[in-house]
Amino acid sequence: MGYLAGFILAIALVPQVWKSWKTKSTKDVSLLWSLVYTFGLALFLIYGIGIKQMPVIVMNTAEILLALSLVTAKLIYK
Repeated sequence: MGYLAGFILAIALVPQVWKSWKTKSTKDVSLLWSLVYTFGLALFLIYGIGIKQMPVIVMNTAEILLALSLVTAKLIYK
């Protein structure tokens, strides 16, 4: 169940990340939201490591990579 939930949450970021990189436009993406979201994911990853739960660790790592990709696109394509 943990992997499924994490997969669904991670997949929700894919369309935004894909569109941002494809169109080279991030004008409708909030940098503050992206940073706060990434920070929240990082905290949840630390929690997952602390409780040694692989679904939380694996899926939050995937989500962090997607979120950082969006932050990177936002910084490049202001």
